[in-house]
Amino acid sequence: MSPSDTHGAIDAVWRIESAKVIAGLTRIVRDVGLAEDLAQEALLVALEEWPQSGVPENPGAWLMSTAKHRAIDHLRRGAMLERKHEELGREVAVREMKVPDLEAVLDAALDAGGGTRIATQPDTDDDLLRLVFMTCHPVLPTEGRVALTLRLLGGLTTDEIARAFLVAEPTIAQRIVRAKRTLTEKQVPFETPRGTELAARLASVLEAIYLIFNEGYSATAGDDWMRPALCEDALRLGRILAELMPRDPEVHALVALMEIQASRSRARVGPAGEPVLLLEQNRSHWDRLLIQRGLAELERAESLSAVRGPYTLQAAIAACHARARTPEETDWARIVGLYGDLAELTPSPVIELNRAVALGMLFGPAAALRLVDALAPEPALKGYHLLPSVRGDLLAKLGRLEEAGVEFERAATLTRNTRERHLLLQRSAACARGEAPAR
Repeated sequence: MSPSDTHGAIDAVWRIESAKVIAGLTRIVRDVGLAEDLAQEALLVALEEWPQSGVPENPGAWLMSTAKHRAIDHLRRGAMLERKHEELGREVAVREMKVPDLEAVLDAALDAGGGTRIATQPDTDDDLLRLVFMTCHPVLPTEGRVALTLRLLGGLTTDEIARAFLVAEPTIAQRIVRAKRTLTEKQVPFETPRGTELAARLASVLEAIYLIFNEGYSATAGDDWMRPALCEDALRLGRILAELMPRDPEVHALVALMEIQASRSRARVGPAGEPVLLLEQNRSHWDRLLIQRGLAELERAESLSAVRGPYTLQAAIAACHARARTPEETDWARIVGLYGDLAELTPSPVIELNRAVALGMLFGPAAALRLVDALAPEPALKGYHLLPSVRGDLLAKLGRLEEAGVEFERAATLTRNTRERHLLLQRSAACARGEAPAR
């Protein structure tokens, strides 16, 4: 294998294994920032040695072993090891017995919850789950959660995160540093919460993952309509979480939602990178495998609980579109009902706006326009470009093209995405020519 091939293999291994390595190290050193530094040290050793020795048969285990030895060296040098030896001395009367292997001692003494249990082979799934809950802790601001999660669980570099969100690299670096510092200062425990705290913390985890997916699915700014790599990272995180929490319906529902949404990716972008709206998409380009996987995850979520949470309801809405071979076959009545249930569960003017669109498909644009106009004063929708965009679409369907053109132009001034702005201006120009824009 050439050096360039080896470096490519190392990069791929890091993407896959880094989260497990950092999680295992965090269990040992109880500091996520230090754990990442130690993992990076192991990566540097791999970059030095693997081009000569070749990629190990189990590269993840090699990285973990190398990083763990560095963690042990660090603890030897610090006060933590002395304190842990004292704790062990009180427990096992160290004066009267031979001290066991240092690595086994560390695994026992530093294992979550302490105690006398010897755990020389830590449960990596548990460690990974603890890391997810740590990086998505509500003590962190949303942007900090997203950046840290992509860094530690997605394996992305600071530069990659910055480019994905069109933010300066130093800004992302500062967010990550602040997030790690906050976790240390607030003494956020490396643990999976229990009981009522689990539900509260899980909502934060799911929110962070879905924010990452949505930024990939509909980029808020920049020259690209989509950023597929972010969708893929979010899906990978969601699938990992579903494996770690197989009995939680909302986890499976979020995966279902992302699978079904991602199935449309190829059809959402035209040959020149232009956006293609849902009702104009060539549905033969939808990924049927992703749809099948999403529908299976939705069925699993619904089988786990009779009570449908917000992600289950959103996934059910996405499923209505996925099952329709043509726009005309869409079960708009069911979608309207699901949006109504979602609005009761999590009231939001954005949800009401989406419900108005579905009502327009079911009962006509006039009925929908009345609802949209009633939403216009909502503070949360001020500056939200989809409000005038939806209004423009409804006005165009009613033949009020001049008014529609004004709305599309207003929406174009509000969006920060170049592709979307161009589409909206095209629709405005069509209205000015007296042509109804494409639906």
